[in-house]
Amino acid sequence: LAEADFQGLVVGNQAANFSVGANIGMIFMMAVEQEYDELNMAIKYFQDTMMRMRYSSVPTVAAPHGMTLGGGCELSMHADKVVAAAETYIGLVEFGVGVIPGGGGSKEMTLRASDTFHKNDVELNVLQEYFLAIGMAKVATSAYEAFDFGVLQKGKDIVVVNKDRQLAMAKSYAKLLSEQGYTKPIQRSDIKVLGKQALGMFLVGTDSMEAGKYISEHDKKIANKLAYVMAGGDLSEPTLVSERYLLDLEREAFLSLCTERKTLERIQHMLKTGKPLRN
Repeated sequence: LAEADFQGLVVGNQAANFSVGANIGMIFMMAVEQEYDELNMAIKYFQDTMMRMRYSSVPTVAAPHGMTLGGGCELSMHADKVVAAAETYIGLVEFGVGVIPGGGGSKEMTLRASDTFHKNDVELNVLQEYFLAIGMAKVATSAYEAFDFGVLQKGKDIVVVNKDRQLAMAKSYAKLLSEQGYTKPIQRSDIKVLGKQALGMFLVGTDSMEAGKYISEHDKKIANKLAYVMAGGDLSEPTLVSERYLLDLEREAFLSLCTERKTLERIQHMLKTGKPLRN
């Protein structure tokens, strides 16, 4: 609709929170009833929607505020620009319910890590920073802190202190992008993943975390699935891959975790109490 009739698309609302994440009740029901094909389609639909946010023919602007968790965070990360309220509590919290970000969040963090690699950097250290943002389910306590976690990007995203002006500003940025001659970005196929080298480091790390009783066995299982995605699989050497390749890995990992009893226990506990279960 926006592509046909409008200059751009602004995603925002005036509720207390922007989005507290995906409908985990629906995911729980599908997983319990073992409707894995339907669940796979639902996740793919969400991933495709996020990719449409990024690769639409009109500019997209997200205006998050308050709680912006999980899927709400993923949506913001896929917009052309984020105009965030200063009081935005944003992060990828999927670990708390026993899964990894499945709507493009894991892919996007891998892509951003790849874009941050510089000639003299130790690339593994850069990737580890992005891995930990998801693995520790970090939530920024303000939009400013979100830049440190790689969830918001310097030079692209901005923070608005006056929340009453937020939607108006988001709208004016969408118009500005359009008037500057917005062209649809080209899908990325140049994302550098580190393969076995990174995977090995992550697996050693999660082993020692479990041995030191910092994380549970199930935490380790989730972390290892995320490691597999962010390393681009067990490729024998660093390789350039596409977004689609990473999205498929991400979806596979998400689905496999939905078959785990301990993940279902985590989701159920979150639905009942609103608090994460450490099992």
